[in-house]
Amino acid sequence: MPEGHTIHRLAQDYAAAFATGTPLRVTSPQGKFADAAALLDRTPLHTTDAHGKHLFLGFGGPEPAEWVHIHLGLFGKVTFGPAPVPPPTDTVRLRLAHDLSYVDLRGPTTCALITDGEKRAVHDRLGPDPLRPDADPDQAYRRISRSRTTIAALLMDQKVIAGVGNVYRAEVLFRHRVDPYRVGRDITRAQWDGIWADLVALMREGVRNNRIDTVRPEHTPEAMGRPPRVDDHGGEVYVYRRANLPCHLCGGEIRTAGLAARNLFWCPACQRP
Repeated sequence: MPEGHTIHRLAQDYAAAFATGTPLRVTSPQGKFADAAALLDRTPLHTTDAHGKHLFLGFGGPEPAEWVHIHLGLFGKVTFGPAPVPPPTDTVRLRLAHDLSYVDLRGPTTCALITDGEKRAVHDRLGPDPLRPDADPDQAYRRISRSRTTIAALLMDQKVIAGVGNVYRAEVLFRHRVDPYRVGRDITRAQWDGIWADLVALMREGVRNNRIDTVRPEHTPEAMGRPPRVDDHGGEVYVYRRANLPCHLCGGEIRTAGLAARNLFWCPACQRP
């Protein structure tokens, strides 16, 4: 499932492609979004917004009353392409197109036309997003500091903090030497402030580069004289998907275990209880 930086990057890319006031052709070749697409057809995309793993495309006037709410889930894909626009396949849930380019959406968990009030309800049920200017880290810490749940599980709870996924969860805990099994109420305010600031910086870098890199300059392959990471995920990381490999810092073995239906990665030596 894409992490929050990917969704914020998509919001920027949709805006760059279409938020020019030009009426768009809005279609649903697959048919599952056909009625809503017909309502939006030949209207402009006015604005885009992202919160955690949720993307919103606002159509119409300066203050859109209708939004397309998209959650990619595990299988959703977005493809951008230039003109000439090719014939769509029957797997395309939503296509936006004009004379210069098109964007196809396939396989999302959610693709729904919602009102402004329904959009606000989605925001209200999500925790603060490190990539949003309106994010309140105090809101997240209030929940964390009262919880007996592990910090690793809390970071993945979108009601606590929105947009963090398995990669950022594993990497930020390693960078701050925090045992992933430490319970929320044992996380100090200073630790939380450091974790939050690091997430803001790392995820902004993720939006900028459209990939996740979490190693500090002194731990890059060039600086350490080690081979670069080879993985479909891409990016240089400390522990994510490095189970049984040596830690870049201490040389100990990276561990993995299941937690909250996802694989957790950590270094027991660097992240002591």
